[in-house]
Amino acid sequence: MNVKKVSGALCAMLLASACSEQAPPAPPLPEVGIVVAQSNSLDNLTEVPGRVQAVRTAQVRARVDGIVQRRLYLEGTDVKAGQPLFRIDPRESSAKLNAAQAALVRAEATEANAAQDVERYKGLIKEHVISQQAYDTAIASLRTAQADVAQARAQLENAQLNLSYTTVTAPISGRARRAEVTEGALVSASSATLLTVIEQLDPVYVNFSQSSSELLAIRRDISEGTLKVPTLDKVQVTLVLEDGTLYPHKGHVNFQDLSIDEATGTAAMRAEFSNADRALLPGQFVTARIAEGVRPNSILLPQRAVKLTQQGASVLIVDAESKAVSRDIKVGSLRGDSWEVISGLQSGDRVIIDGLQKVQPGSQVTIAQANAQPGAQNAANEPATSTAAGR
Repeated sequence: MNVKKVSGALCAMLLASACSEQAPPAPPLPEVGIVVAQSNSLDNLTEVPGRVQAVRTAQVRARVDGIVQRRLYLEGTDVKAGQPLFRIDPRESSAKLNAAQAALVRAEATEANAAQDVERYKGLIKEHVISQQAYDTAIASLRTAQADVAQARAQLENAQLNLSYTTVTAPISGRARRAEVTEGALVSASSATLLTVIEQLDPVYVNFSQSSSELLAIRRDISEGTLKVPTLDKVQVTLVLEDGTLYPHKGHVNFQDLSIDEATGTAAMRAEFSNADRALLPGQFVTARIAEGVRPNSILLPQRAVKLTQQGASVLIVDAESKAVSRDIKVGSLRGDSWEVISGLQSGDRVIIDGLQKVQPGSQVTIAQANAQPGAQNAANEPATSTAAGR
């Protein structure tokens, strides 16, 4: 009986020990931070370098031979069309004008004498006093004299024109550069000596170019419906100056070349800007931000949420069963610290942006926090940096 009692006690102790041991708790689910995708309309901004060009440029050159007597304008100031700029010694041109006037007087006298002969011969030919040949010769002499008068008048007009060229005037209104010649310099009409240059600075042009690959991408996006573009004259352009400040006046594209430059592989474009305060100068380098249409259904994601590989771009989303699922996406441009997602996501998708290193596709997750999507308004003002990833 004592042995049975001891065995029963041992069994009771073993059962109590087994019941006191519990299974180890399951590991906690990884916590992730998400952002809820939202569709927005974003301006498609492209940033390219450009150079300022005057709308009109006139090279003022000598049209007569002579010595420069005076410069009649202040260098670097605005001049009006027709304003005198230089005076060239007019004495030689004046002498040629006097000679042309004398030649005209002589030709007119010869013409008058020939006309009198013809008028006198008319009566004599009727009375058969002179031959028909003499009468015809008088008429030919009159026509020759008339031609000489016309030639003398043309030479007189040319001499007057050359004399007017001794006062060099501005062909257009604009800002006149420094003089290329000084008083006493010999200028030549045959070599067209450069005197100065006049540039019209309000408005101004900004020349830039786009690569053929970018143009192809734009056309493809237009055909796919992911990009809506305005007409050419309504494409707005914003300038960033060399010191990083924004030019206060916006311009618009007014020219796009329809051919590709064989040397550079780019197409030339041009925008026009108001420049009343002369802040933009010809030859100045600027950066042009071109608003090439609107992307109506774009989604912005933080840069850290997108995984880029040679195969393309992808993100991890949290599905309805709280599982991490990999999703392939197509990205467009990088705006600040956010990617523009063109396709692959829908509004309401929960995209993982924090805790990615702890998550594998198919694993169960728990959402620690939901972050706000990057502001579409702020991103619309950011320059778009094109990328080939995900395209």
